[in-house]
Amino acid sequence: MPKIEVYTKMFCPYCVRAKRLLEAKGAAFEEIDITMGGPQRAEMIQRANGRTTVPQIFIGETHIGGSDDLVALERSGKLDPLLAD
Repeated sequence: MPKIEVYTKMFCPYCVRAKRLLEAKGAAFEEIDITMGGPQRAEMIQRANGRTTVPQIFIGETHIGGSDDLVALERSGKLDPLLAD
């Protein structure tokens, strides 16, 4: 399974939604909390091509986007192949 990274903030319902979907898939992921900003927030913005909203999800080297993007991949049947790589 590829490395999965999820940039989150506290009290973010979209972050919770994305993490629950990944957990339901049995996917282990690293959660990077950027609630307080700092260098990890700047790193996320750079990796996400300027996106500043959370969550920002990366599976391997692929930038998935946010929660809605992750759910869209699941609904289209394209999430499982990404998780299997």
